[in-house]
Amino acid sequence: MSGAAVFLSGRALRVHLTVILSACAWATFAAPPNILHINADDHRADGARALGTPALQTPNLDALAEHGMVFTRCYTMGSMIGAVCTPSRTMLLTGRSWQRIPKAPGARPNADDPATFLPRVLAAAGYQTFHAGKTGNAFTPGIQAFETNVPLDDKVTGGRANASRAMADRALEFLGSRNRDRPFYLYLAPPVPHDPRSAEPQYHALYDPSKLALSPAFLPQHPFDNGEMAVRDERLAPWPRTPEDTLRQTAEYYACVTGLDAHIGRIFEALKSRGDWANTVVVFTGDNGLSLGEHGLFGKQNLYEFGGMHVPLIVAGPGVPKGRSEALVYLMDLFPTFCDLAGAKVPEGVDARSLWPVIQGKKSKVRDVLYTGYRECQRAIRDDRWKLICYPLVARTQLFDLAADPRELNNLAGLPEYAGRVKELMRALSREMAAGDDACPLVVLNPGPAEWKAPAAQDLNGKPRRKGKGKDNKE
Repeated sequence: MSGAAVFLSGRALRVHLTVILSACAWATFAAPPNILHINADDHRADGARALGTPALQTPNLDALAEHGMVFTRCYTMGSMIGAVCTPSRTMLLTGRSWQRIPKAPGARPNADDPATFLPRVLAAAGYQTFHAGKTGNAFTPGIQAFETNVPLDDKVTGGRANASRAMADRALEFLGSRNRDRPFYLYLAPPVPHDPRSAEPQYHALYDPSKLALSPAFLPQHPFDNGEMAVRDERLAPWPRTPEDTLRQTAEYYACVTGLDAHIGRIFEALKSRGDWANTVVVFTGDNGLSLGEHGLFGKQNLYEFGGMHVPLIVAGPGVPKGRSEALVYLMDLFPTFCDLAGAKVPEGVDARSLWPVIQGKKSKVRDVLYTGYRECQRAIRDDRWKLICYPLVARTQLFDLAADPRELNNLAGLPEYAGRVKELMRALSREMAAGDDACPLVVLNPGPAEWKAPAAQDLNGKPRRKGKGKDNKE
């Protein structure tokens, strides 16, 4: 069945998937289950209808969310470069925090040992491992640790618009030829919805920018210098940001998500037809989030909730109940979670924490607070209600009550009645950073000015705003 056919029968497919999911009931596995992990590129935490965006048409992801567990507070930990996806994917395949991944300042002696990478760990537990995914900004040694690795570059896909179809084609080839005496770990890392946001024409036709709504957090420009105001991603829109351009980019983004969803549906159908569905744990994530005009930003080089570090996480399969979890989790926590599923030993040096006790209902959380960081210019910490973002290079602080203000519209940091809360969260942030070998100072002696002026087009390294590949975020 073609991707278009899978999508265009959206309502019928949703009913069909519901029947499949309910009939299988995904009883707790007696043998190690198959693991299918789809890790999309720049996929926002609200990047499906079931995840909070009614305008998106995502019947397959919606069905997965409806019958699985959605972790609403999942994050990648941080990045020391503009290409946030690189450390994110490295943390995922090593289980190590961003300051301890290979070549990071706090890396342990065995950090670059391929035997400790997730594909090798699962292979040692008897799994057949297969990867098909993006070629740029990946954790290359981790990708090379798979038994089979298929790059989804333009030579393979025939262009970005065909990337999701090519991914599904390769997955179906693997499912049709795999060794059925071994469970599989199938890791798919499509290069969408990352820009350039090009999908098959039928998906672009679904979204009229004039009929979409701006985010409540949209701003023409970020109110101060966050330390990374003119990185490549931020050059993809004019300053000041305009509603027209923002909605056009949003429509393109949605088209890519819907196209991906349709081809994910083809993989789900193949699992069902081959008898693998009932014994496969399916996980959907994004490597990092993305701003689409929120706070005047367009990239993932920020720490807002609808920004760079907040990602989707859906888990469905044997032993996974239907529901939602507000546990504070990292994307890298999937490493020991997959080890639990596979009966594999977690290597020494893994910082991540298994989510399986939360999924089973034995725990409600794996940590009390969660911190994120970007280069030396931004640090943040949040608990179940409060979030603090610190910008040490310009001596700015933000405090948000996420329970009352989930879009982070009202900064409470300057109000006297919240001074105690700011101090408490700053202390907690310092503790988390120290525990994770993060030596970035939260206070600098001579902070720079917080004001920022958008550069003229001719000052952007000679590159036009909507073209080119910046050195800090190559595709």
